[in-house]
Amino acid sequence: MLVLALSIAMLSVAVLSCAAPPDGASGPHQDGLVRSDWHVPSESGVLIAVREVRSPARSDGRPVLLVHGARVPGVASFDLPVAGGSLAGDLARQGHRVFVMDARGYGASTRPPQMSAPPSEHPPLATGDHIVRDIHAVANRMDAGRVALVGWATGGHWAAWYASQHPEKVSHLVVYNSLYGGTDGHPTLSRGSEYENPGRPGEFDDARIGAYRLSTAAALLPSWDAGIPSQDKAEWRDPRVLAAYQEAALASDPTSAGRTPASFRAPTGALKDSFTLATGRQLWPADRITAKTLVLRSEYDFWSRSEDVPTLVADLNQARAVRAVRLDRATHYAHLDRAERGRDQLITELTGWLAT
Repeated sequence: MLVLALSIAMLSVAVLSCAAPPDGASGPHQDGLVRSDWHVPSESGVLIAVREVRSPARSDGRPVLLVHGARVPGVASFDLPVAGGSLAGDLARQGHRVFVMDARGYGASTRPPQMSAPPSEHPPLATGDHIVRDIHAVANRMDAGRVALVGWATGGHWAAWYASQHPEKVSHLVVYNSLYGGTDGHPTLSRGSEYENPGRPGEFDDARIGAYRLSTAAALLPSWDAGIPSQDKAEWRDPRVLAAYQEAALASDPTSAGRTPASFRAPTGALKDSFTLATGRQLWPADRITAKTLVLRSEYDFWSRSEDVPTLVADLNQARAVRAVRLDRATHYAHLDRAERGRDQLITELTGWLAT
């Protein structure tokens, strides 16, 4: 009965999505691309939200799945309805069928019931061992033998973890501004940080951090601002992209307006994963990945470390091809920054790699 109910839920979402405006645009998008929103069943009782973005003119490229990071879900990260705000749209115009997912606990995907209680009542939710199952569910529905995965920040860690478990499913992997284990130490995540249990050094403080965290629109600014080496942040970042990012992040959680100031929920399992990696431990074997792998790191990234790149590249000894690239004078948010501030280089590297 559960499988039947999930199938009916998926069908109803797909039908609603087909009722989009004639040009295929979803919501405020006016770029001529076709968008459809639907859900895929992952584990029992868990539905994963997916947006597909494609060009009506061409679809000769490989299918690409974009995986968001630790805080802001898929659409808000990769498909904003403003110029320079949709990496999904950029790839779709190159002929790729692009799929944008929300991991469990994020956006329009199923939120664990624990997220309706105060965060202190439960341990961190949605760690990578759960998220890789959600990626698998989406990859199986993408109507392709093998898929290309592009993961940003924690999404890169999740995507690579999935590629190590299911090498037969992944043709290309892009790890973009992501942590990788093997190096002990991090400016904000490692030992001695707010995430460490003071009574048990080296362990994540589950009880204090809790099941999820709340973020306001203003909370999305500090890490981005800190990475921009200019007093005038608009030199690097279009204010319209920032406003759309903040608006979409808040809109991703139907409960956001019920708090003052408005805030959206994100599970903290990603932070627990990241603490493990930042303290030098591994969560998945890179030497099981066979996909052609591109490792991207922005020059001004605050999340990944410069040591992560050569360490990961060395461990990718079974990958069919490996390339590591520094995005010059780019921030952690290169795909949302201005074209000349790393975005153009990022898109050039992505489209070139996916074409091989």
